[in-house]
Amino acid sequence: PSSFSKMAALHFTTENPEEQMYADFGNLNKFDDESFKSLSIIVFQFLADPQQSGQFVSQLEEFAGEHSLGINALKNVIKSFLIFLKCSLKRTLSPNYVREDLQQLGLSVSKATMVSSLWKSNLVAISRSAMSQTLTVNQLVDMEWRFGVTASSSELQRVGTSFLQLKFLVNKGNKQEEVFMEVTLPQFYSFLHEMEKVKTSLEFLS
Repeated sequence: PSSFSKMAALHFTTENPEEQMYADFGNLNKFDDESFKSLSIIVFQFLADPQQSGQFVSQLEEFAGEHSLGINALKNVIKSFLIFLKCSLKRTLSPNYVREDLQQLGLSVSKATMVSSLWKSNLVAISRSAMSQTLTVNQLVDMEWRFGVTASSSELQRVGTSFLQLKFLVNKGNKQEEVFMEVTLPQFYSFLHEMEKVKTSLEFLS
C-alpha cells in the first residue's frame, strides 16, 4: 500500500495499524472471490457464536487443506481479520465505513464490498454475542448508559439515528474493569430479548 493510503483516516482505529495487518489483508486478496466469501462466512459465524471455537478451528483446518495452505499461516491472517472486525464492532461502524477501511488496508473492492454486505446482515447477531459474552464471562457489578442521537455524520442516512452508549463495570476476579460499547436501539432491544429468554430458561430449570 502507498504511504498516501496509510495516511488516510481509518474508522476502526485511531492508531496506525501494524505492517503485518496490511500484509495479511494483501494475502486475503490471493483467494478467488468464492473462496474468500466461504472463509468470511466462517469468520462471521464464529463471531456470532464464539463458544463454537472447536468447530471454527476445524473449519479453518478444512479450508486450509482444500486450498493447500499451512494452517498456522491461515490462522495468522484470520487473526488480523478478527481484530479488524472486533474493533469495528466496538465503534459500531457502518457497512460503508467497513468497506472503506478494508480497501485502505489493501483488500480489493469486490472483497471489501463482500465483507461489508456480511457485516450488514450479521451486525445484530455479533453485537448481541459480544454483549452476552461480556456478561457471561464476567460478573456484572454496575452498568451505566447514555442515550443519544447522531447529529452529524459523513453518511447522510446515519444522521438522526438513535444510539445507546453502554458502560459495564465487570468483575474479572482480582480486578474490576470498565467495558464500553455503543449500540443502535435495534441491537440493544435484540440483546434484551435474548437476555429475557435466558432468564426464562433459568427460571424454568431452577
